[in-house]
Amino acid sequence: MIPPSHPNPLRLGVNIDHVATIRNARGGPHPDPVRAALNAVAAGADGITAHLREDRRHISDEDIARLMGAITLPLNLEMAATPEMVAIALRTRPHAACIVPERRKERTTEGGLDAAGQFKQLSPMVEALSAASIRVSLFIEADPRQIEAAIRLKAPVVEFHTGAYANAQGAARAVELRRIADGAALAARNGIEPHAGHGLNYDNVAAIAAIPQIRELNIGHFLVGEALFIGLDASIRHMRTIMDAAR
Repeated sequence: MIPPSHPNPLRLGVNIDHVATIRNARGGPHPDPVRAALNAVAAGADGITAHLREDRRHISDEDIARLMGAITLPLNLEMAATPEMVAIALRTRPHAACIVPERRKERTTEGGLDAAGQFKQLSPMVEALSAASIRVSLFIEADPRQIEAAIRLKAPVVEFHTGAYANAQGAARAVELRRIADGAALAARNGIEPHAGHGLNYDNVAAIAAIPQIRELNIGHFLVGEALFIGLDASIRHMRTIMDAAR
């Protein structure tokens, strides 16, 4: 974990969704995502992220309730912009709620939320969550139009979708990195805290971690996959080391 004296700390949120994916492939209680969350905390995570999907393909309602009772670090609840999910967030009161786009047939989140196009739908949701002292984050592309919508929605946090950056090669990756850096600077100038996540791994995380305005990275699938070979503790600690060195 970053020492308190670090001049520009970068937090690591560990997403434990895919521990639940493995559990659900066979049914039963093992492996337990709550146990994984506790191990992540011990390994130096600054928070835990879990996506309660509408189809409950991995994390369950019971998992969220158990996480709220088991962990002392902040829980970041990823959720679709639906009345059902807002009601669950208001009932469970996680530290943060990250509103993400969601399509039933997608394997994973494929892009950022259209905060500009869905402004009227999102506005009362952001207001209700904020009124309950839940820190709202919008999972968006690092696009000025989307950042401006987040400003108008009064969201305190945006999380930039880094999937296009992670998938790009060569000059295309440099373009994506510049777009994220510019987006982080624009958000920070307007009082919004920028986060980032999706597709980050040991090989591509350093350049994102080096962007000074970004305050948190949320990483899950890679860490859980790497844990099959070196253990969850080691996978998280190594990611933490790369992030700290880039800072």
